[in-house]
Amino acid sequence: MRNKENTRTFYNKLGFTSNKNDFKGYLMLEKDHLEIHFFEFKDLIPTDNYGQIYIRCSDINEIYQTCLKKNIEIHPAGDLDDRPWGQKEFSLLDPDSNLITFGQAL
Repeated sequence: MRNKENTRTFYNKLGFTSNKNDFKGYLMLEKDHLEIHFFEFKDLIPTDNYGQIYIRCSDINEIYQTCLKKNIEIHPAGDLDDRPWGQKEFSLLDPDSNLITFGQAL
C-alpha cells in the first residue's frame, strides 16, 4: 500500500475493519474469518503492481451487489460470471492496483 488511510477506506467499503493492532507502516484488516495484511510501500507504482489475492466466499452475489451499490469499480475484465474452472467470480482493483478476485464454487 502507498497510503494506509486510502487502503483502509477502500477495504472498509468492502466490510473489512481494522485489526485492534496498529503499527506504523503496516495495516491489518479483518472480515469474518479472513485477515489481510498490507505493508507500506510509498514508492509503489500502481501500474507496475502485480499483487493479487483470491477470496473464496459463499455469498458472492451479495458481495457483488454491495460493490455495485457502493460504487466500487469492477475490474474491466472481471465482471461476475461463471468460469470454466468451476467458480463464479468477479474482480476489482484496490487503490494500489492489487487485484482482488472473489470466487464461489459452482
